[in-house]
Amino acid sequence: MDIANYMQQIGQQAKSASRLMARASSAQKNQALRLIAAAILREAVAIRAANHIDMEAARATGLAPAMLDRLSLSEQAINNMAEGLLQIAALPDPIGEITDLKFRPSGIQVGQMRVSLGVIGIIYEARPNVTVDAAGLCIKSGNATILRGGSEAIHCNQALAKLVQEGLLGAGLPVQAVQVIETTDRAAVGQLITMPEFVDVIVPRGGKGLIERLIKESTVPMIKHLDGICHVYIDDKADLVKAANIAFNAKCHRYGTCNTMETLLVARPIAAQILPKLATLYARKQVELRCDAEAFALLADYPYLVAAQEADWSTEYLAPILSIKIVSDLDEAITHINHYSSQHTDTLVSEDYSRALRFMREVDSASVIVNASTRFADGFEFGLGAEIGISTDKLHARGPVGLHGLTSVKYVVFGHGEVRE
Repeated sequence: MDIANYMQQIGQQAKSASRLMARASSAQKNQALRLIAAAILREAVAIRAANHIDMEAARATGLAPAMLDRLSLSEQAINNMAEGLLQIAALPDPIGEITDLKFRPSGIQVGQMRVSLGVIGIIYEARPNVTVDAAGLCIKSGNATILRGGSEAIHCNQALAKLVQEGLLGAGLPVQAVQVIETTDRAAVGQLITMPEFVDVIVPRGGKGLIERLIKESTVPMIKHLDGICHVYIDDKADLVKAANIAFNAKCHRYGTCNTMETLLVARPIAAQILPKLATLYARKQVELRCDAEAFALLADYPYLVAAQEADWSTEYLAPILSIKIVSDLDEAITHINHYSSQHTDTLVSEDYSRALRFMREVDSASVIVNASTRFADGFEFGLGAEIGISTDKLHARGPVGLHGLTSVKYVVFGHGEVRE
């Protein structure tokens, strides 16, 4: 295959389709989403079979446990993909919305209209559910998309792509609005990220190595996050029952996700009460605890204990490993988080309202949570229907990126014959 010519063709088709998607009606887009959801439920057995082929191949090549977890599609995960599409269909269509319309002294009215971005290239590893989530969000936001999934999910991604295009066709929309790159050749990624004449935005969802490569090589703007170094701070004003549940869930619900807690901070006045309880819970899951000197001394009799090194505070483990540090108060916790956090998601557990407000104001992260698990930092859980990714950037979009993150605005002016004096 001539990769350069192939990618040029994909880009040209996406650009043409994006113009049709930009003017598609809400009814058409919603119909496509509902048809895709129905097709996914109808073909659940075939999707699982394709996923099984990918899983067997991935195990044979020694894919890491965290990546295998992302690659696996359970029956519930397939149902969630369909439910996510239906949620997106139920959301208001942002395209064409005019806001902040105001009269100016000259007599003109000036406002902003929400518009689609155009063509969105999405590069992701392992997770076949991204194929559906990304397609659904791009369809509803009036964009075309080029999807480049990881080679480890090629069979499942191709099976899902056929169902997406079936739904587009059924709704009278261009099937080229959602294209899955069929080659696993990495040169295709290099082409995709250097086609600004066809692609308006790149969204990478993958490991640190992938995103670092894209940061260096892409000539197309990106919506991205690099690491998921998430914290939970248990304050001395915390409800300790809540705290134990939150800190256990944030680490052990799933290890291989970017919103999993990697560092636990505990206020010194309540450390002796809460840490032994948590260590017992973590021991049941064989979670290795990498503790600072004070926490290590407190938990000396517990298994899976390791002395923390400086590098641990800035490491995303994606594994049953947790860093633990005892801090003096909220100030020290915020200082630690703002220094070591990847600005993804951080949680405070406290019953003190003033401290909660301070934490929300002062922690510089895309999602800041009080009294709930970091695992809620997710487009589906935030009511976005799904997410195309999570952004820790500060321009354009931040946090879970849903419909509005895939749109922009342009100024619109209504005149009545006015001319500028």
